[in-house]
Amino acid sequence: MKFLKEKFIPIGGLLIIGALILIWGFYWKPQGPTLYLIGDSTMANKPGSIEENPERGWGQALQQYFEPEVRISNHAVNGRSSRSFIDEGRWQTVLESLKAGDFVLIQFGHNDQKFKDPKRYTNPTGAYLHNLKRFIRETREKGATPVLLTSIVRRKFNEFGTLVDTHGIYPLIVRQVAQEEQILLIDHLYHTEKIVQEWGAERSKELYVWVEPGKYAKLPDGKKDDTHLSKKGADLYAKIVAEQLVEQDKALKYFSLLN
Repeated sequence: MKFLKEKFIPIGGLLIIGALILIWGFYWKPQGPTLYLIGDSTMANKPGSIEENPERGWGQALQQYFEPEVRISNHAVNGRSSRSFIDEGRWQTVLESLKAGDFVLIQFGHNDQKFKDPKRYTNPTGAYLHNLKRFIRETREKGATPVLLTSIVRRKFNEFGTLVDTHGIYPLIVRQVAQEEQILLIDHLYHTEKIVQEWGAERSKELYVWVEPGKYAKLPDGKKDDTHLSKKGADLYAKIVAEQLVEQDKALKYFSLLN
């Protein structure tokens, strides 16, 4: 025993060290992947506090559903289509920092429909399809995982109270490409459409930027916006994405904060 006391750490000290290692192993988590988000205003970060600006993008709300070890890098920008996102060098910026093990969430379509704007419009069966395939190919070349998303639903009800389509065949192209490329598809249009239908024409206004006059200094006349999201809408639509991701990817499930 004298030899042990002189030459080695005391047994009591070994027990303490062992306990600390167990505790450290229990709480320590490895660094998770970065989720890169590329898309339009429905996904983008919006400036200002919620008291100043009622609009939020669902990408802005995504972090709350993951541990801090998963980093959300939101590159979505208002008004961008798959064409303009590439032409403005925004995709190249993502590629330069993308690394193996990361994810790229791709959601375009709202602005690809702008047929009066040649800088943004894409033919759904032409440039749009090929831009999506380019995002997928170049993401894979970096060893990262591409994820395709259909656009969120626009809250457009007709005079009969029916929620009507506003996207044409763009979502069909997304589904087709995802199937051809054998990659994860989050059918955001389908899931958000279900929610808006369930909430109905009146209550679903809470999910979008419908505000009364005088509530916000920057919106003295109020606003009736059926495309862009309120905080409630952004939180709910981001939860859909998080649920779909962790359901289909074990690595992300490990970092999930979903209840």
